[in-house]
Amino acid sequence: MRTIQVSEMIDEQKFNRFHLQILLCCIFIIICDGYDMFMLGTILPSLMAEWRITAVEAGLFSSYALFGMMIGALVFGPLADKFGRKKVILICTVIFSVFTFTSGFADDPTSFGIQRFIAGLGLGGVMPNLIAIITEYSPKKLRSTLVAIMFSGHALGGVVASLGAMYLIPNFGWRAVVWLGALPLIFMPILYKLLPESIIYFMTKNKKSKLVSVLNQVKADGQYTINDNFVLQEQLKSEMKGFPVKQLFKNGRTLSTLMFWTAFFMCLFVMYGLSTWLPKIMGGAGYELGSSLTFLVVLNLGAVFGAIVGGKLADRYGSKRILVTFLVIGFITLTMLSFKPSMVMLYILIAIAGGTTTGTQIVTNAYVSQYYPNEIRSTGVGWALGIGRIGGILAPTFCGVLLDMKLSLQVNFLAFAIPCIIAAMAIWFIQDNFSNLTANRQEKKLI
Repeated sequence: MRTIQVSEMIDEQKFNRFHLQILLCCIFIIICDGYDMFMLGTILPSLMAEWRITAVEAGLFSSYALFGMMIGALVFGPLADKFGRKKVILICTVIFSVFTFTSGFADDPTSFGIQRFIAGLGLGGVMPNLIAIITEYSPKKLRSTLVAIMFSGHALGGVVASLGAMYLIPNFGWRAVVWLGALPLIFMPILYKLLPESIIYFMTKNKKSKLVSVLNQVKADGQYTINDNFVLQEQLKSEMKGFPVKQLFKNGRTLSTLMFWTAFFMCLFVMYGLSTWLPKIMGGAGYELGSSLTFLVVLNLGAVFGAIVGGKLADRYGSKRILVTFLVIGFITLTMLSFKPSMVMLYILIAIAGGTTTGTQIVTNAYVSQYYPNEIRSTGVGWALGIGRIGGILAPTFCGVLLDMKLSLQVNFLAFAIPCIIAAMAIWFIQDNFSNLTANRQEKKLI
């Protein structure tokens, strides 16, 4: 009987067809997730005009969805660690697709807000599990890069939402933008077939034949059989004892967990504040609606580029160093935006802002997913995103208050710039010596 160290085997693999299959499934879901979230910013002016609501009331729509996302991340992250990530991913995808579609039939703010909250449960639940399953199956040398590529689909969903809104709103109204959110339901059978379940789920539930089938896809020439003995590191097995959330504060991880939560809070404050109100802020600065939506496209394209480049750099030079650098650049860029630069420079700065705010959040997702052991990975990512959602919840309403106060453009952009510095400081205090990667290296030395 052979003994196979599963985590070590996966770490050493090269990118192959199986990895591409998982990546494409996750990218598709996260694009739909991003579309669902960012499309609200494109339709807010239409909602404000049709229902005659203020900027503060309109900002609450985003907060409702983000509150749902917070609960979804906190609940579905630990559930996936116990009952399987694939199941939770598919359930959450159905939830946000169905309730986004039905919100297109709402005829008043209350009904729309309730459905945005329920859709948010699915949106929040799917994110940590997509990150966790990509991290679990990725080769070690490509882990941050693949997570960044996958999660950049979230920003790409924002691009699709902005471009779609430019065509759909003038021709069919804002409801057509919302109805397009039902698209994932058509592809559910394909996702069910192609997306694998978590390895730790197979091992804890003693589903050895399915584990063998998946591992033979991870390593094409593996030729594993049910007679082989598959193990994870003993340290990782012990993590499963007790309530998963408690494990985030064990083995020296307390400070780092709190710093991750702080960084996520600040990054998501900036991310959702900008995505919700950038068109309105730029409109107030004198730009037409079409141009303002173009700024949102540029912001999200910058996020895609920043996430992929940041992921590559993080794999090479370390996540902490790259994230702190990006966040400082984000602070400088957002401050410069407040002085109304020339049009060409404006587009450049908005792209850089997208790359160093939303793009940074994407790389931070990869960082936290590698920090925690596999058995509590969804919990670690889910709770970081869940706590971070509080920042996302506050941002749209807070920025709506600023807009209603008719403050200067400088004040509006400083509200996004200052959190970047706070996030950079939080990342700096994360203790890598207590991370999962460090623990694995130390264990291999002992062996």
